Amino acid sequence: MKLTQADFEARRLKLAHTIGPNSIVIIGTNPVCYRNSDVDYKYRADSSFYYLTGFQEPEAIAVIETSDTSGEYKYTLFCRERNLEMEIWNGYRAGLEGAKTLFNADESYVLESFEEKIVDKLSHAEKLYFRVGHDSDFDAYLANIIQKNNLTLTPLQLDSIVDEMRLIKSEKEIALMRKAAEISAIAHTKAMENVRIGMMEYELEAELHYIFGKNGCVPAYGSIVGSGSNGCILHYVENNKKMEDGQLVLIDAGCEYEYYASDITRTFPVNGVFSKEQRIIYQLILDAQLAAIDAVRIGNSYRKPHDIVVRILTQGLLELGLLQGHLDDLIADEEYRRFYMHGTGHWLGLDVHDVGAYKTSEGSRCFENGMVITIEPGVYISPTDKTVHAKWRGIGIRIEDDILVTAQGPQVLTENVVKEIDDIESLIKSAAI
Repeated sequence: MKLTQADFEARRLKLAHTIGPNSIVIIGTNPVCYRNSDVDYKYRADSSFYYLTGFQEPEAIAVIETSDTSGEYKYTLFCRERNLEMEIWNGYRAGLEGAKTLFNADESYVLESFEEKIVDKLSHAEKLYFRVGHDSDFDAYLANIIQKNNLTLTPLQLDSIVDEMRLIKSEKEIALMRKAAEISAIAHTKAMENVRIGMMEYELEAELHYIFGKNGCVPAYGSIVGSGSNGCILHYVENNKKMEDGQLVLIDAGCEYEYYASDITRTFPVNGVFSKEQRIIYQLILDAQLAAIDAVRIGNSYRKPHDIVVRILTQGLLELGLLQGHLDDLIADEEYRRFYMHGTGHWLGLDVHDVGAYKTSEGSRCFENGMVITIEPGVYISPTDKTVHAKWRGIGIRIEDDILVTAQGPQVLTENVVKEIDDIESLIKSAAI
């Protein structure tokens, strides 16, 4: 299932209804980014721009205008013109005609004419919405146009509207995210099956990326493959160490399918068998994760799964002697942050850390049907922490799944990759035979 121009049209219409009559929206896409010298990174359009347009080329600005009749809007796309010589080097362009025939723009102009054309459009508007603070250069550019043409428009924040639209996923979006989750689950399973003592971390990374690429996907973020104490580094991406006997390897990786992200973390033993201490910490985290997932229900607050995880982990660390004191005091004083220093989840969608407010005027917002969130508790015991017994040092474990909020309760999109201790050991053992 793929999104069609009808889906993007429906989003623009919803936005038009939200901003009301005599309003104008201006939104640009990402620039081309250079890796080094004249070598570009593979291009990806800005998520919110893509959400409203489906247009995937750089150097483009979309303008949505509403009339004085509620519900009607005009869509203008400023983009690159066709250029045969440049297309030979860098690929096909839709051009001005394609902007209308392929992407349903009512009007299309070359990007260089933006200032000339936008002045007339702004002069007929009462409200201007754009992504205030998103791009300081573009902010200054628009401000200069407004000032020198004596326009009296006050900028309004577009992100606050589009972010909330993106937070609730449609059935098609859910289908795309489900597909991304399924592909990522296959990749994580393959990594478990292929892990061997003496392998390099980047070899497992290659297994993941092969599965992603084979299924038409790219990594949704920099893949983390951290063995041993590298698992205690939250954003470890070097992935260049040899995996040793007795170590765990933490893999945090997910693919992006048709612009929609997945996000999975699994931690498993390089030799296929958890040690006693690894098993104890792993089971504690898994218990916390399962309890937190069960709390991802319509009407519960976003904060509730985190509070559940904090209490379970703190209680467990207290019982193991890794923390000392009274449970409620340890939680109130956030002593657990020595070993669990991040949140329990984040929104997921077009971005791996997706948009949408976590709080409302009433406090932590409540889950609604169609939201997707990660649940990812972990424990990280520094290899240099002399306050704990040496047997615990260097253990870093995180378990993460993607959860869809539904009327029937939480639905784990990433359930196809094992996470119970016996299932992980069995999978690695059977693959080694």
